[in-house]
Parts: sequence; structure tokens; C-alpha cells
Amino acid sequence: MSAVAPMGPFERHLTLWVALCIIVGTLLGHFLPDAFSRLAAAEAAKVNLPVAVLIWLMIIPMLLRVDFSAMRQLGRHWKGIGVTLFINWAVKPFSMALLGWFFLRHTFAGWLPGGQIDSYIAGLILLAAAPCTAMVFVWSNLCRGDANFTLSQVALNDAIMVVAYAPIVALLLGLSAITVPWETLLLSVVLYIVAPVLVAALLRRWILSRHGQPGLQAALRRLGPLSLSALLLTLVLLFGFQGQQIVQQPLVIALIALPILIQVYFTSGLAYLLNRRLGVAHCVAGPSALIGASNFFELAVATAVGLFGVHSGAALATVVGVLIEVPVMLSVVKIVNRSREWYEAREHA
Repeated sequence: MSAVAPMGPFERHLTLWVALCIIVGTLLGHFLPDAFSRLAAAEAAKVNLPVAVLIWLMIIPMLLRVDFSAMRQLGRHWKGIGVTLFINWAVKPFSMALLGWFFLRHTFAGWLPGGQIDSYIAGLILLAAAPCTAMVFVWSNLCRGDANFTLSQVALNDAIMVVAYAPIVALLLGLSAITVPWETLLLSVVLYIVAPVLVAALLRRWILSRHGQPGLQAALRRLGPLSLSALLLTLVLLFGFQGQQIVQQPLVIALIALPILIQVYFTSGLAYLLNRRLGVAHCVAGPSALIGASNFFELAVATAVGLFGVHSGAALATVVGVLIEVPVMLSVVKIVNRSREWYEAREHA
């Protein structure tokens, strides 16, 4: 895969657009509650249809970047792959469950609505159990990461998510004393992982057979704005659904954001240090740390809506992850780049 182009002006200011959409959605939800109640009621099998359509418009263009044949290259970077898998599947979901339990159920419990605490923790777990699929290509490029490693790691994570996401989420939700609606959870996995992966893989193969790699890159450039626009419109809807609650309790967003922030810096730092300890090249360690820290928030948002509803604390918690994703990950990129000399000095230690 060719290197991913640096973020354009729109992507670089994504945090601003996200913030604006949150404000607009919150205000619309506060002043037009009946309209958003009708949108929230548009469901089939407990899946909100407007959100489901927008999630697909987000996910499919991102999955088009993934070439699952890249998994043939796993042996070349087995140490970096091993570290990232350890962080993504053995550390991250469980540490987030612990952070949610510590901060939301205990430290901040007095400032949170008691009936939503379990739902907030569930949202954090849904967020942490889904490794990022798309934006890591951008983060990897910004830290001069090995494109083949990034591609193979993302392809492997997506393959694992198909079979592991539901069991891990169910286990952690069970440990958090939350009833697991298995039918809805499995439906979310099929709807937001299995089906989009199959559609994207078939569409990618068709584009490559008809137009080659230049055609695929052209399609990705055209679909990129559609994906981001769907993300922003989803935020307007989700915060519209949550509008009245947010206006009444704005402190909730800041309290939910703290464990997410701690999680990002903890997991990225641990992955980075483990790679250094194992003698992994910096061009692999950088994207490994970034993949270990970032989240597939599109899937998390969709699953939270499907499991708990558009008005739930879980949906709000996953959307808070979207709010802080870009600025926090850019700060991790900066740390990785500035520490390159220190990282590579291990050879002379």
C-alpha cells in the first residue's frame, strides 16, 4: 500500500468540526426534542435506522483501505504485531473497565446520575474493545511508520474483531454487573463488522479489477469526505438525542473524558516501551503504539446505540471518545516523533 497522504485542512481541523456538530446537535436536541424523539423511534430490531445508515457510510470507505492479503506479511514484523495484539486484546479493554469502575463508579459517582453510571462504563468498554481501523493510517503516516506493518496489523485486528469483539464485551459487561443482550450484541457485530468487511472487501476487489490501484486511490479520495460528513452528521444526531441531558449536566462529558485520556496515554506508552525493550524498529513501534491507543469509535457508537439506545449513557460515552480522539492522538504522534532519537539510542545503550 502506498503511503497515506497527510491530513488535509478539513481533517486537520476535525476537532473543530466535531465540537461545532456537538454544539449544534445539543442545541437542536434541546430546542426540538419532539423531532429528535421521532428520529430516535425509527428502529428495526432495536437498531436505529438513521444512525445505522450513517455508520455504514462512515465504515465502508474506511474499510476499503484494508487489504486483508497484507496478513501474509505478519511474519516480517512479528514482534511489533505481538505487542499490538497484547495491548489491543489483553490490556486495553480490561484496563478501561478498571478505569471506568474506579472513576465513574467510585471517584466521580457523586457528580454523575446514578441510573446512568453502568451505561457510561459500558460505553467505555465498547470503545476500548474496538481497535481503530481507519484513522491509524493517518497517524502512522504522520510518524513515518512502516505502511506494510500498519496495513497488516489493521487487517489482523479487523479479522480478530469479527470473532472476539462480542465475547470480550459480553465478558466485561458481565463483570460490570450489566445484563448482556446477546441477540442485540451479535446483531451489532454482524451489522457493523462482518457485513461492512464483506462489502468493503468485495467492492475493493471490484475496483482493483476494473481500475487498478490508481482507481482505488481515486475512490478513496472521493469517499473520504462522505465518510467524514457521515461522522459529523451522526454526531449531530447523537448529541441531539442527548441534548436535554447534556444541557442539564455538562460536567458529565468532562468526567467521562478523563478515563479515556488516561487510557490513551497508558496504552500507547506501554506499547512504545515494550517495542523498545524488544528491539523493534521505530518505524514499527510508532504505529504499534498508535494502533494500541486509538479506537474504532464508529463501531463503538453503533454498538452502544444498538445495545442501550440513542438516549443512553453508553452512547454518550462513546461519542465523548470521538470528541477527544483527534487532538489526543495528534499529541501521541508528536511524542513518538520527538522521542525517536531516544528510542533509537537503545542500540548504543
